[in-house]
Amino acid sequence: MKTCKTSFSFSLLLIIGILTSCSSSPHDATVVDALPVIYPDYVDVTIPVGIAPLNFAMDDDHVTAIDVVVSDAQGGTLHSNGSCTDFDIEQWHALVEQNRGGQLNVTVCAKLDGQWKRYRDFSIHISATDLPDWGITYRRIAPGYEMFGLMGIYERKLSTFEETTLLDNHSNEGMCINCHTPNRGNPDQHVLHVRGGNGATLLHTDGKDELLKAVNDMLGGTMVYPYWHPDGRYCAFSTNKTSQMFHIRKENVVEVYDSSSDVFVYDSKTHQIIGDTLIMKKYWAENCPAFSPDGRWLYFVTALRQVYPTDYDQERYSLCRVSFDPATGHIGQQVDTLINAAAQGKSVSWPRPSYDGRYLMYTLADYGYFTIWHPESDLWLLDLQTGESNPLTTVNSDRADSFHNWSSNGGWFLFTSRRDDGRYSRIYLSSIGPDGQATKPFLLPQRDPKNFYTQSLYSYNTPDFTTRPVGNDAPAQIRALKSGERIPTEMVKP
Repeated sequence: MKTCKTSFSFSLLLIIGILTSCSSSPHDATVVDALPVIYPDYVDVTIPVGIAPLNFAMDDDHVTAIDVVVSDAQGGTLHSNGSCTDFDIEQWHALVEQNRGGQLNVTVCAKLDGQWKRYRDFSIHISATDLPDWGITYRRIAPGYEMFGLMGIYERKLSTFEETTLLDNHSNEGMCINCHTPNRGNPDQHVLHVRGGNGATLLHTDGKDELLKAVNDMLGGTMVYPYWHPDGRYCAFSTNKTSQMFHIRKENVVEVYDSSSDVFVYDSKTHQIIGDTLIMKKYWAENCPAFSPDGRWLYFVTALRQVYPTDYDQERYSLCRVSFDPATGHIGQQVDTLINAAAQGKSVSWPRPSYDGRYLMYTLADYGYFTIWHPESDLWLLDLQTGESNPLTTVNSDRADSFHNWSSNGGWFLFTSRRDDGRYSRIYLSSIGPDGQATKPFLLPQRDPKNFYTQSLYSYNTPDFTTRPVGNDAPAQIRALKSGERIPTEMVKP
């Protein structure tokens, strides 16, 4: 049973008393000239006002108790002791709000082998840049290879620990649910895919759900990896024939690759697929489309197809863009190469422009595009004004970092990382300053994070922000999926 206790005060005298003794228990704490090793690592992170409490525990499982004081320069404090911290949500928000643009001081005492130790204080920085979005959405799935069990799409309120199921496969066995994608965080317009039995592409727009036929014979595949045009009429997709192969090497267990893939634009008003030979070349693999915030450009990655499985590690994607006319739905006549990653011996995937049009974030790996299985994959930032591209060194780790998306105001971003154990993808958040530098990322808060993450058997995929609760009708969606009724799509050439 968890025995964390929390108290809140704005008394300066209480701060002085607590900082002297760490709590009513560890009067004889030994001072240690080192920072505490805590899980999650929240030392010197930057957070937005309104985020859920950053509860943590000591990383060392032999620690039997922890005593923590969070304080500010005005006399506000939060005090928690027990097996972990468990800050009161309202009190936490009040303390963080009054320190917008400033910082909090954290004092940690830990009991190990019957002895209390007091560690060097650390700071939590409060950003002056708001994170305006209500929450996030994501898929949770066990990181398997050929088979899957329970999976689903979920939403999480960022100011609390509240999680809600949007749609899972519990009531429809054999259904694989993935790629929930809103239009710039707007839950009124989103798309997701269902594979397997009762497969479909589900578009929610104009207040209703539309289930598209999962496979279009003219495409030769399904509609994958969506990205909405800002005006909401169009949605770019790729179509992929995906396969897997397995390695003996421990650090790179599985490789996901496409024997073919193309990029196209779907018109939600006419149910037509706008195909164009300029971005659907026979011997090239186009993938990962994304519209620019003004809707005038379509970004994508492309690579010369290789011989599989022998030359899988020679497939390297470059970042390109082509103009798009939303008035006609026509794709331009010239493709621009923004990053020739193949010439650098690297591979670009998942381009995501910030909604203010200043930056484009992407993942860089040694080869391929399915970067959650690539421990070398890192996040990079392309300045669309200067053309300069740099790694996000304060964000990247020595394990897979990928699947990123921007907040609605462009000041924050989230991504998945396997930095904890190399096997499970978890969600981290960070902010981008005016100079293009990212802050130290922090793990998505949980009420009891150490127990939550060490006991969880699920990875987080394709996270994104949502400006408010999605509010979908899951039972109605399940009934529609089981009905088998689908809207056919038609391929047209401009």
